[in-house]
Amino acid sequence: MNKIKGLLRLVRFELPFSAGICVLMGQILVLGKFAPVPETVFGFLSVFFISASILVLNDYFDVETDKLNAPHRPIPSNAVTPSEALLLSIILMLFGLILSFLISVIALLISIILFIIGFLYNRNYKKSGLPGNLMVSFSVGMTFIYGGVSVGSSFNNIVWLFGLIAALIDLGEEIAADAMDMQGDLLISSNSLAIKYGKPVALRISSYIFFFVILLTSVPFILRWLPAIYLVPITIMDVSIAYPSLRLLKSGNNKNAGRKYIRWIYLGATLGLLVFILMRLLEA
Repeated sequence: MNKIKGLLRLVRFELPFSAGICVLMGQILVLGKFAPVPETVFGFLSVFFISASILVLNDYFDVETDKLNAPHRPIPSNAVTPSEALLLSIILMLFGLILSFLISVIALLISIILFIIGFLYNRNYKKSGLPGNLMVSFSVGMTFIYGGVSVGSSFNNIVWLFGLIAALIDLGEEIAADAMDMQGDLLISSNSLAIKYGKPVALRISSYIFFFVILLTSVPFILRWLPAIYLVPITIMDVSIAYPSLRLLKSGNNKNAGRKYIRWIYLGATLGLLVFILMRLLEA
């Protein structure tokens, strides 16, 4: 039982679950309703397994660091051996790829790309700073686009827009979070923007990204992709991003305040997206 519990702890279910939910959101953005059961199940589980595989790899590659910083984790606590963790990651990856193939060849290619990016990030780019941030944010954005692909719509304007918005919000949050974690990152020789150029510069870059997102949300109305009623959720999103972004710039060395404003941005953007999707469902 201890072995099974250790293996399950490696997966960290809440994170793969969130990735799967992003896929379902992408499906709803395309269809305006929930996808048929096979597309829903295959879409959710394929990304769930790929994400879980990458998270297990994270522990596999971080074993030496975790011996110092997180000795309670399954591998350094000897609940799971590194070879068992690697085997679990491979099995999860294979499940994800098989389910992706059952959706379409394009879905399979995206899953392969996501896995390769996750593997490279864990192995080589976790401490690289901006390149690592970009890899994570790209993967987040692709979950929405994968949702569109899983229901046969590879180039839906709204899905690509929200995929880009999700990627940019995640990028801004990654850069800002690095600025809050400078002390810890110095200990592991991270090359984050905050360490290279200073915390104020990193927070300014993060805020510029957030305000670019706000500008980006006007695109579907300028190009008439959406009716004016959708200004309601978009306005909720924009206000929820703008205010904490300004506060984040003024947070200075107050790490707790900075983390609070980063969380506000995440929650506000999520709320706006959920209202948008609810309206899409009601419209159908």
